[in-house]
Amino acid sequence: MIMARLVIQLIVWLAGTGALLFVPAGTLDWPAAWVFLAELAVVGIGAGLWLARSNLSLLKERMSAPVQREQKSWDKALMGLVMLLWTGWYVLMGFDIRANGTDQIPVAIQVVAALALLLSVGIVLLTFRENSYAAPVVKLQKERGQTVVTTGPYGLVRHPIYTGAVVFFLTTPLLLGSWWGLALAPVIIVVLALRSVLEERTLTAELAGYGDYVARVRYRLVPLVW
Repeated sequence: MIMARLVIQLIVWLAGTGALLFVPAGTLDWPAAWVFLAELAVVGIGAGLWLARSNLSLLKERMSAPVQREQKSWDKALMGLVMLLWTGWYVLMGFDIRANGTDQIPVAIQVVAALALLLSVGIVLLTFRENSYAAPVVKLQKERGQTVVTTGPYGLVRHPIYTGAVVFFLTTPLLLGSWWGLALAPVIIVVLALRSVLEERTLTAELAGYGDYVARVRYRLVPLVW
């Protein structure tokens, strides 16, 4: 049953993403977009199968709604903003392709970006391996006995999923060949950075030991930077 839900969600997600890209672009002749969607499909299926075998409870959490009853009110607002920006980001890149064509960025850079996109996914999967409480929303999972996770990528940064997201938002426009998309990416990253700060305040106040972890691991998103 869970795998059927996963496949359906993945199909809807890919179809929606494709529509947001191809409709504004006014063409299906956009090879980089097909590569992008293919990467998302392979990664989505692979990650889903892996989580179904290794951590079914986390898979269910990741498949849950982006707005939940237990979620902090400020997080509902920020998640709404992130989803709005994310949607507009895809549409903007489609219009960029319509206006300026698919050959704005050298193919070599697009290839590197495609590989870097896989790196972003790898960071997220490493995080999932270490943290069974990695819900898509900010909430304290008392019923699951949530504890502070300090191993794996959490030893380098306090929000490794966001680190993967930073790589995703910076490399996807390069893969798709859109300078407009690259220009908007920092705005989305800033919103995620704000969310990380507010999330830390919540966890420090409500999760035992998190304050000590924050004091021990210096960087939030990018090692040696911030």
